[in-house]
Amino acid sequence: MHLGTRTGFDTRLEDSGILVVTFNRPETLNASNAPMKRDLVETLTQAQMDDTIRVVVFTGAGAAFWAGDDLSGRKPDRSNAAMAPIFGGHHTPTGTYNGLRVISQAVNTAIRNLDKLTIAAINGFAIQTGFSLALACDFRVAARSAKMGSATLRFGLLPDEGGQYLLVQHLGVAGAMDFMMRKRIVDGETAHQLGLVHEVVDDPDLMTAALDLARELADGPQMAMRMLKRSIYLAAEQTWAHSLEDIAARTAVTDFHADAIEGGRAFLEKRSPSFNAALEGREPPNADDIPWAHGE
Repeated sequence: MHLGTRTGFDTRLEDSGILVVTFNRPETLNASNAPMKRDLVETLTQAQMDDTIRVVVFTGAGAAFWAGDDLSGRKPDRSNAAMAPIFGGHHTPTGTYNGLRVISQAVNTAIRNLDKLTIAAINGFAIQTGFSLALACDFRVAARSAKMGSATLRFGLLPDEGGQYLLVQHLGVAGAMDFMMRKRIVDGETAHQLGLVHEVVDDPDLMTAALDLARELADGPQMAMRMLKRSIYLAAEQTWAHSLEDIAARTAVTDFHADAIEGGRAFLEKRSPSFNAALEGREPPNADDIPWAHGE
């Protein structure tokens, strides 16, 4: 079901609560501008608060996923207020700082902060900001012909939307140093070998593979999965003691959630669990009948 068109992308809702965001400026290889990023942050905020959405999939129209920022020098569209440029700009040091913190970096922050799981279906050029957005997602599925990399040094620029942090998390310091300093752009197969993507598929199979993964994730126990997502990202930056404290606090919530009750009952009854009753408007299992609370 088509939900609407925003600045630079379309949104549609697939079955199982899968929101598909398709970047739709193929004439620019889906290069981004400030209004596009502003609308993307707003859409992600809405997705966070919408219980019908369980997984978000990003992809691109045409020959690109998202080929970085629009460096063509095009003048912004001033035909209506919604498309008006953000106050300030990159023509001063202060404007650059504010633009990065409030607009560009806000996109990847919104993706990382989203409780719902995210998938980048990378179909072509994923460069600079587009590459970083893909790295910010929880899962990445790439077409074999995809071309991805930072390559900011080709313009004497920096990966200013958090690309250096994300690459260090994926490749380590040495790998990120090699990848960025040598301005590498790799295809889907090489990206998979490096560990930058979870799966690489033939080009025609990309969206099928991405949506199959999305449905698998959407069918899982959403409360526990969202708690676990947050805990995994925190664990990458915490001490052992802090990570144990974090997962214990979250477990105190999830152990008493309807999905855990259903999961325990399904195990004892030797059947497949039917999670997410509340999200689907079904009657949840009896909260007083927790199997492990009675030593069953």
